[in-house]
Amino acid sequence: MAAGGELKDQIRQMVPKSRCNDRCPHGFRKADNRSRNVCCYLCVPCSEGEVSNMTDSERCYKCPEDEWPDKRKVKCISKTYEFLSCEKDFIALILALMSSICSALSLFVLGNFIYHRKTPIVKANNQTVSFILLISILLSFLCVFLFIGCPIDITCMLRQVSFGIFFTIAVSSVLVKTITVCIAFKATKPGSYWKKWTTVKVLNSLFLTCSSVQVLICGFWLSVSPPYQEYDMHSYPGKIIIQCNEGSVVGFYSMLGYMGFLAAVSFVLAFMVRTLPDSFNEAKYITFSMLVFCSVWIAMIPAYLSTRGKYMAAVEVFAIFASSAGILGCIFFPKCYIIIFKPELNVRKKACCRK
Repeated sequence: MAAGGELKDQIRQMVPKSRCNDRCPHGFRKADNRSRNVCCYLCVPCSEGEVSNMTDSERCYKCPEDEWPDKRKVKCISKTYEFLSCEKDFIALILALMSSICSALSLFVLGNFIYHRKTPIVKANNQTVSFILLISILLSFLCVFLFIGCPIDITCMLRQVSFGIFFTIAVSSVLVKTITVCIAFKATKPGSYWKKWTTVKVLNSLFLTCSSVQVLICGFWLSVSPPYQEYDMHSYPGKIIIQCNEGSVVGFYSMLGYMGFLAAVSFVLAFMVRTLPDSFNEAKYITFSMLVFCSVWIAMIPAYLSTRGKYMAAVEVFAIFASSAGILGCIFFPKCYIIIFKPELNVRKKACCRK
């Protein structure tokens, strides 16, 4: 009986089979070519995300969400994870290096101002606010590192809220400096109504109010719909994009909008008083710094909306770096130049002579 079965199998293999095309290889499937002959069919490659590991396969099989076909579409392989990383992305390494250098520069400027805190150029326009501004710029540079590396829920929340609050503190400080300049020139006449608005208490209250509004916006945002880690498996073939979902879009753009509003007010006020005569008048420097700040963030929004994953994070990191560097360079570098290289100008007599 066994010998008879083997003989039948041999005879079956020897019987010629009708076909008008070659067998479909792995990675392909059969498709009807609308021919009258059943033995004629087309071989079409498997669709994107599908594999076939059988000859003359009737259909292709879809890979799981976390896997992707190899080049031959024969088997499923694991997708690669992608996020902004210094180990894999040269631009991330450059941004991290530049932020480290600028953080060191911020510390140098802060130390320089503390050391020369009794000189006229440091005392001018509220030295306490200058120190707060320098510290907030330093923290803004440091928060860049929250955007580099694999994001998780806590870093997604911290990266947006921290940069929003630190930047608002910086812009609020600039606004207080600008208002100080505006009021100072209006209060020069004896008995002026504006003198009562130049007190430290009033200016500090203004600074706290402007900063507290952003804290409330961020607190409401985190309580309603905070940012969280998200896996994007469909934007790029063969890749899983690990990114931060902003949660509440209204909360995110409210935070950016309020920060932009403060920057715009500072820019307008500083532009109005930029030509007032005074050796230590910061208005023209504030005008340039807010011009850089507003330009960077206006350009950042369309770029941010048109990118995904690590490129979205890179755009935001660049905006944080560029705007922080703009404020530091425009407002403080001219003062440091006078303190270090032109100390003869850092005297009150010089200010009086130029009025």
